[in-house]
Amino acid sequence: MIPLSILDLVRITQETNAGGALNNARDLARHAEGWGYQRIWAAEHHNIAGIASAATSVVLAHIAGGTEKIRVGAGGIMLPNHSPLVIAEQFGTLAHLFPGRVDLGLGRAPGTDQRTLQALRRSPAASEAFPQDVLELQALLAPPQPGQFLHAVPGEGTEVPLWILGSSTFGARLAAELGLPYAFASHFAPQALLPALEIYRSRFRPSKQLQQPYAMVGVNIIAADSDAEARRLATTQQMSFVDLVRGTRLYSKPPIDDIESYWSPMEKAQAMQMLARSIIGSPSTVRAGIADLVAETGADELIIVSDLYHHEDRLRSYELIAQAQAETIT
Repeated sequence: MIPLSILDLVRITQETNAGGALNNARDLARHAEGWGYQRIWAAEHHNIAGIASAATSVVLAHIAGGTEKIRVGAGGIMLPNHSPLVIAEQFGTLAHLFPGRVDLGLGRAPGTDQRTLQALRRSPAASEAFPQDVLELQALLAPPQPGQFLHAVPGEGTEVPLWILGSSTFGARLAAELGLPYAFASHFAPQALLPALEIYRSRFRPSKQLQQPYAMVGVNIIAADSDAEARRLATTQQMSFVDLVRGTRLYSKPPIDDIESYWSPMEKAQAMQMLARSIIGSPSTVRAGIADLVAETGADELIIVSDLYHHEDRLRSYELIAQAQAETIT
């Protein structure tokens, strides 16, 4: 049985404001801890009406403060948006507040649109420096060296575990070269999943942090008591992806009975291409889907997005997923 983890989108809905979304994320983490989930991550997004995780390190402090043992982390920090020193200080602070529980996943995408990039003061060429920024961040989190002038206080010496995130083969190559764990975003970009995993494993070089390759696969899983109910609940996420295709990043919407009335054939094709690896159904359907995905990918861990409108439905989904996983070995 491989570990299961959670990627929480910290969704703002038509009925729940940002404060409610943040408190729901914390409540989910508390429940997930009891259900045996390994970690819960939140991702950096900007200028998106329906996502409340822009200040990611603050969100993680809120989540970690309501839990005792589950790992918390960024999935991820979009490093080209920031100075490595600032991120080392932020996550070093988290590591001192919550020792042994903090992960730092790093991505090179902007997490927003081009106009918002300008507001972030990010250079269009910033992503080209991503590998060097990762190395700089790693050095700032390491024990100080003789003669070192720049120090991340707090941060240095914490050696917060770094992960490389990716939705293409670029991140796979970098994670392999640096000997870092790799998380692939097949919950929205499934096409390159298998090639990226092959590149990562075949080119992996052991490092101080990691001796063997470790691959975590992102996957959408929506569980309910029946396949039909799960499919209805999944329409919330399907509508969100259609809104993304339309360029209208709106609040999360409640599920509907007829998704065909919401999207055009072209929008359906685009949305379902991004959602192609979703697992939707009853516990038995979910159990089989997880087994097939792990067999196909050899994943060391799954990080699950269960993007449901009502908080109670989301809690139930994650509970059923954990139960389905546990029943796999009984």
